[in-house]
Amino acid sequence: MTTPQPDPWAKQPDPNATPGQPAGDPAGQPYGAQQPYGAQYGAQQPYTGAPQGSPAGYAQPAAPLRPDDEKTWAIVGHLLPLVGVGFIAPLVIWLVFRGRGPFLEHHAKESLNFQLTLLIAYVVGGILSVIGIGVLLILAVWVVQLVFGILAAVATSRWEWYRYPMTIRMVS
Repeated sequence: MTTPQPDPWAKQPDPNATPGQPAGDPAGQPYGAQQPYGAQYGAQQPYTGAPQGSPAGYAQPAAPLRPDDEKTWAIVGHLLPLVGVGFIAPLVIWLVFRGRGPFLEHHAKESLNFQLTLLIAYVVGGILSVIGIGVLLILAVWVVQLVFGILAAVATSRWEWYRYPMTIRMVS
């Protein structure tokens, strides 16, 4: 005949309990006391998203870009509008990489301002196309966009701080 084995899931008496003290968990709290989720199993507290040493809700700034990456993204910010993306590419580059390098931030803002100025010119050309002169204006604006976009990309590749001429500075 075999002897019955003790149930491993059954509540065992606390060997560390002192006589006269109510039974509880090893942390000294009585059973059923409010504890953080998972604390009884040794789990860490939930992640708050704040880096260690900073107040909750504040994230550390992103690391600066390497100089070659900064230059590459600045060139992309000048060339992508030439393939039909318009002001969206420099806007996204400026928003994503803001604060990660002054050279890239300058060129993204310059390209964004230039593309917004061109957008205004295209709208005016579209309105004036009713009387015929708008088609010539749209063609001239397209040539200006092509020439100055290439000049800006070349200047950026030489690490020059380029500023577009005839641009309304909407984003500073």
